Amino acid sequence: MKTVLGRRPFLRLCMAPALAAAVPLRASEEVIEIDWADLIPSETDAIGSAYETLGIIGHDQISAAPADPGFAPVTDAYTGKQIRIPGYVVPLEYLSTGVTSFLLVPYVGACIHVPPPPSNQLILVDSAEPQEFSGLFEPVYVTGTLGTTAAETDLADVGYFLRADIVEPYTFDAD
Repeated sequence: MKTVLGRRPFLRLCMAPALAAAVPLRASEEVIEIDWADLIPSETDAIGSAYETLGIIGHDQISAAPADPGFAPVTDAYTGKQIRIPGYVVPLEYLSTGVTSFLLVPYVGACIHVPPPPSNQLILVDSAEPQEFSGLFEPVYVTGTLGTTAAETDLADVGYFLRADIVEPYTFDAD
């Protein structure tokens, strides 16, 4: 079953399972820096996702909904963990003070000028603090608690959800 996202209160209601493990970032928590390739499940994870598509789940997954066949397999290796990932912002929800909900995508123009990437390469980000962005072509780092979801937005199907604690400009390391 797909979740169609439109209004913010509905978004929070639908994302409640993903947020259950989400807690604000604490200085003592380890933040795992990941890349987009880390969100593609290994072969073992893909087999588990195939079983979930058929409605077969383990006892520890009873509260999780099976994946929709239209969604790419996701990995749960980072579920409930604090991660940091670079990407580009595609705003979904605006307030007068900034963006509160957006898609984090792996490359410029994804979901806008070209067909969207697979759902396991899209992250739906919710920020309690409105964020201001200088433009859609500026990369950012997002740090927060990651979860999996099967959500449908007006732009694309999404496989991951991130409760953002920190959104900051991407910096290039000069080696």
